[in-house]
Amino acid sequence: MINLYHLIGDDFLRFQTTHGEISVNVATRAHLEDVVREKFSQNQGFALSTLNLDHLTKMNENFGFLQTYIAQDFVVADGNPIVWMSHLQGKAIDLLPGSELVIPLAQLAQSCGKSIALLGSTDDALQQAASHLQGVVPGLEVVCLISPPFGFDPQGDDAAEMLKQVQASGASLCFIALGAPKQEELAARGGEFAPSVGFASIGAGLDFLAGTQVRAPKWVQQIAMEWLWRLLQNPKRMWRRYAACFAILPGHIWRSWKLR
Repeated sequence: MINLYHLIGDDFLRFQTTHGEISVNVATRAHLEDVVREKFSQNQGFALSTLNLDHLTKMNENFGFLQTYIAQDFVVADGNPIVWMSHLQGKAIDLLPGSELVIPLAQLAQSCGKSIALLGSTDDALQQAASHLQGVVPGLEVVCLISPPFGFDPQGDDAAEMLKQVQASGASLCFIALGAPKQEELAARGGEFAPSVGFASIGAGLDFLAGTQVRAPKWVQQIAMEWLWRLLQNPKRMWRRYAACFAILPGHIWRSWKLR
């Protein structure tokens, strides 16, 4: 067992996986906006990931994914179980799903005079998401849209060329909507090929904006049943994922209590 960290400050919330530890290092939305604004002011890139139970199960199975997560600059909590376990550890963090960060981060970029890029999903979805964002955030510049082909390898040469394209566009922020672990792997390579771009991994966030996927209603989100909504929408795809998440939950709850 090895312990690995990549933190910007306090160790807000710790999780033990089969291969080592990972931590949430950005606790609140205000904190996230502060650190991103600082990166913008210095024209420095970053990688932002949103931790959830599914990611923790993937880390148990794949040491490479844990390493990829450790390479992220900022990690926030995506999922109510992560937030609940922060309370068990005697701490309090905000629930910050990737899909809910798109508009606030786009607003922050616009207010700082920065343009954005969108990477992932389909050409049509990217066009629709860009139009939606520009309608919600007046003055926002969307300077680059990239939809990777089917079978896209985030570790391949094509991925490196895409990152270089984002860098050349002048964008300071790129939303990546590829799903885990591809989006996090691509974001981790950003420091090499697009050093002045911040990469935010947001899952289905762009498809929600485009309307090509429908998120659970607000009342379902408020009662922490979005997982059940997604399961009922696509049971064949989701049941294995949630079964694996429920399997690791008791152990994480126990360890969180011991860390209190």
